[in-house]
Order: sequence, then C-alpha cells, then structure tokens
Amino acid sequence: MDMMLSEAAATGNPVANPDANRGANAVRPLAIEARGLVKRFEGTTAVDGVDLAVPEGAIYGILGPNGAGKTTTLRMLLGIIDPDEGVRRVFGHDRPHDIARMIGYLPEERGLYPSMKAYEAIAFLGALRGLPLAEGKRRGRELLERHDLGHAADRQIRQLSKGMAQTVQLLGTLVHKPRLVVLDEPFSGLDAINQGKLEVMIRELAAEGTTVIFSTHVIAHAERLCEGVAIIAGGKVPYAGSVDEARDHIPAQVRLETRAREGRWRDALPQDARCEGDYWMFSLPESGIEPLLRALIEGEAGILSLSIERAGLHDAFVHIAGAAAARALSEQSAVEAAR
Repeated sequence: MDMMLSEAAATGNPVANPDANRGANAVRPLAIEARGLVKRFEGTTAVDGVDLAVPEGAIYGILGPNGAGKTTTLRMLLGIIDPDEGVRRVFGHDRPHDIARMIGYLPEERGLYPSMKAYEAIAFLGALRGLPLAEGKRRGRELLERHDLGHAADRQIRQLSKGMAQTVQLLGTLVHKPRLVVLDEPFSGLDAINQGKLEVMIRELAAEGTTVIFSTHVIAHAERLCEGVAIIAGGKVPYAGSVDEARDHIPAQVRLETRAREGRWRDALPQDARCEGDYWMFSLPESGIEPLLRALIEGEAGILSLSIERAGLHDAFVHIAGAAAARALSEQSAVEAAR
C-alpha cells in the first residue's frame, strides 16, 4: 500500500480508489491521500480505518456529529498527531510538517493574543508558517481592507466582536497564501451573515486553485459548497466520494398528478407507487422516465404534472450513516442555531 502511494506521488497521478476518487477526480492529482488511518487514545479507538482522497483544487467536507472523529482525522492529516496505523500524504509528502508553508490550518479551538492588534495577529500567524513578519503586516492590512475590516486593523483583538475576531484568525490562516487550507468547524459560532461571507471566501479560494477541506456537522454547508464529502460516524467512514453520488444512494422520487383516476395506465406504475392525496409517488424506474411517459400517454392518464425529486444530502447521510448519527447531527445543529 505504501509503495502504491509513493508511486502516485512520484507520477502526480491519484491512487485508484473507486469509493473516494471517482469521475472527473480520477484525472486530477491528489492534495491529500490517506489509507487505513487508525488512532487510539488510552485504549479507545477514536478513528478506525479512515480512507480519503482529496483532489487538488477541490472543496471537500468531513461531515459528521461531534465526537465522530473529524478533528482527530484532520490532525493526523496535518501531522499534528501521528496515526497508530495507516499512511497519509499531503502533496505527496508523508511528513506534513516539512511542507507547513503550503498549508493553512484553522483549529476548532479559536485563540488569539487579546492585546495584539488585528493586523499584527494576522502577521504573527503568517510568521508561524514562515512568512516574514513585515510582509505579513502588509498583507494583514490588505486582507482586512479586502474583507471590509480595514477600520479594525489597529484595534486590539479584545476590542473586536467574536465574529470579527474569528475572521481575523481565518485571515491569519490564509495570509501566507497556502495551497491547502484545512478548517475545523469553521462555521461554528458565526451568525448567518458571516457564515455567508465565509462560504464566498471558500469558493474564491477554490476558484484560485487552493484545496479546501473543512469539517462540519451542518449538512447544508457541505451540500452547498462541496465537490466531495467523507461521511464519518463512530470513527469510521462508510462513504467518501462526490456529493452527487452520495445522494444517488437513494433513488430519485417521481411525483405524478393525473386527470384520470383509473385506467390501464396504472399497470405501468412501479410496484412501490403510492397515492398521496392528488399525487402518485414512486422511485424513478431504472429504465428512466421516457418509457413510463409513453405508457401514461398511450393509457390516457392525462398528465397534469410530473416532477423528479432527488434526495438531499441529509437523507443520504441518514441512509449511509444511520438514524442515530443523523439525530446527533441534527441536535448539534439545533443547539448551535439557538445560541
């Protein structure tokens, strides 16, 4: 396995992995590769056999409830902690610390020196990644201006609102212009406006070719932003791949309204068809919608409306990870929304 990863890194080609690296991603080099990651703490297995493959330039989400193993997984990928088993590579390097200047990391535990000025805090975080302090200060002011916080550049962190301080820390994560940005629960604690601004920022980073991987327990962020996701529950990853393929775990549903209530056209409906008020609901047939449409027309059903509704990522999460994990996810999202 390790030899296979080495060959992939040397050639710039991703490792073949039908579960985590499909479709368009198959021709793109990988920013992150992980196979069989295991981490134990005092006899308890926190992460159990995680596989990931994140293409360069992708927005990729690690989706799961608190305690599922998201943070431990990210820390192993970054080399903050080492796995007990398995291998991980970042841009082909098995020692992520060697390429720290290429990585930006926003930990779940936020923290800045309260007495530092905003632009100084950004420069300080950049210096930790090898950026000269003077250049960091220049870029810090520039980033604050670009994100409508120029007026706060000379304020101390203690004088900023919580949302502004989190934005400053995020800008400090980006000031050295990393190729990979890793964000642990970046939306936590932000109001709706700042969450929207962060989503725009993530899309802009990806448009510039930066790889963004973030953990979240809020499905909506992953569904709106991510090209690929890894669903993690109980330290395991039952699914890793594209968002569309996750949704395809549940067949699309057809919603049909007809003028006629009876007729031979009903023989054409799939076996799982059920009547809900004025509508028939059933799974999209494997043969597609066209044969069914012909049968409905020939049988004089009188089609009033017909729509095809794909499953959302939440339904896919329930199907893949189980109801218990989905309930935990929903409860955590509800608690945060109430704050």
